Amino acid sequence: MPWINQDMCTGCGVCFDYCPTGAISRGKNGTAIIDDDKCIRCGKCHDACPREAVRHDSEKIPELVEQNMAKTFSLLKNYNESEERQKFVKRMVRHFNMQKKVAEKTIEKLNGFDKSDIDRMDADCD
Repeated sequence: MPWINQDMCTGCGVCFDYCPTGAISRGKNGTAIIDDDKCIRCGKCHDACPREAVRHDSEKIPELVEQNMAKTFSLLKNYNESEERQKFVKRMVRHFNMQKKVAEKTIEKLNGFDKSDIDRMDADCD
């Protein structure tokens, strides 16, 4: 999912014109923001931005990991006994492994698509 680095965006609006779904608008501070629900992940905004402020989601991995850790530590505070805390951490590991497995299975299915599968999906959407 693309995102806008607010420190790099000047609010020039070039990306607005390239977005085919109107997912990009001007935020309160004058810089661009992307509406995740409207974004179709075409990458046109990324290619169009003269300041390279439209960034790839992979750059957010460290931040997302820290969010997961913060949530885990926040929830861990609900457990007083060492054994309970250890069991909770194991449950969180299972939770994140499940998310990983869902992503891997989804990628596996998508990688198995050929042109006819994709064309058929497009026809089903009409």
